[in-house]
Amino acid sequence: MFKEKVLALILAGGKGSRLGLLTDNKAKPVIPFGGSYRLIDFALSNCVNSQISDVWVIEQYELHSLNEHLSNGRPWDLDRTHGGLQVLPPFENDDKSDDEGGFAKGNADAIYRHIDFIAEFKPDILLILSADHVYKMDFRDAIQTHLEKKASVTMVTTGLPIGESASRFGVVETDKNGRVKKFDYKPDKPQSDLVTTEIFVYDAKILFESLKKLNEGNKKIKDYGHELLPFLVKEGNAFEHRLIGYWRDVGTIESYWQTQMELLDEKERLFFDDENWRILTLGSQRVPAFIFKSANVRNSLISSGCRIYGAVSRSILSAGVNVESGAEISDSIILPNSTIEKNVKLMRVIVDTNVKVSKEKSKKIEEIRSKDKNAIVVVGKYKIQSSKEIED
Repeated sequence: MFKEKVLALILAGGKGSRLGLLTDNKAKPVIPFGGSYRLIDFALSNCVNSQISDVWVIEQYELHSLNEHLSNGRPWDLDRTHGGLQVLPPFENDDKSDDEGGFAKGNADAIYRHIDFIAEFKPDILLILSADHVYKMDFRDAIQTHLEKKASVTMVTTGLPIGESASRFGVVETDKNGRVKKFDYKPDKPQSDLVTTEIFVYDAKILFESLKKLNEGNKKIKDYGHELLPFLVKEGNAFEHRLIGYWRDVGTIESYWQTQMELLDEKERLFFDDENWRILTLGSQRVPAFIFKSANVRNSLISSGCRIYGAVSRSILSAGVNVESGAEISDSIILPNSTIEKNVKLMRVIVDTNVKVSKEKSKKIEEIRSKDKNAIVVVGKYKIQSSKEIED
């Protein structure tokens, strides 16, 4: 391991409005994924597998749901007397000009609000991560690149995933030595298909100095893509580390659905099914799934506690889902403890947690489908949305 002191900061405070009603009552980082996991599990597990044991989570929106899942770090063996997991909730500071109280206005602001507390830890390197990406990575590789280049910041980059628009990401251009020559944050007309993965390795001292300089006077920076990263690129000591392998941003309904459908490709092995690099989570203690005689299940992931009487095809069912007789589910994602009632037919649908989908709700789904046959429909307890409606 490195002689330098490494601290990982996971930014988990965003509201996740691009996921519509899925984040009405829970934090985006704890949205279920792949039947058994939550989105934040990937960042946490990558830290543990990379032997990074000081992991802090910056919280804000619906932090009770997040804390319940984090369970003081126990699922990742981070519940320690010294080091381990620590959560940083919003707090009231002494800044009289701060009309938001303890609530951050962006990811850079979230870090800056905790800067004194982070500085007390005296890290040499800060590893900054987002909580809504699905990937497997040994962070030690990026840290090694960072140290070799003596960089102020090292951006982990990847080629633009198929089907995505570069306008959703930070876009970079580099020279042959990996130095970042240009950075554009969510540009309307991207000049490159090389994008940042929201994984950044910072020289801690330079990060602290840069944040303080950019927040001088009455100025308050929000997202680091707007000012912090362009500032460091202009200084001339920003580099990239290329991630070769699977990486997906699942911050929209389309990407959340599509990424999970990719898990059902029979030609591909589940990328997180690796005994040498386990993705850990707070598991529920449920009985095995029961597939009844009347059921017809094909090409699907079925979690524990499910009871299947109907037909399920190319779908992902989280724990405790009940599919009644005559129901038909295809190309869909059903979140925990939901019920699909008798004779209901669902296609390209995401059903939220603890929802009963009745014939009445299925009629509303079909109304949406008649206007846009390719829409992904999200079904909650009290409302139903199309992916197009959420995007607008």
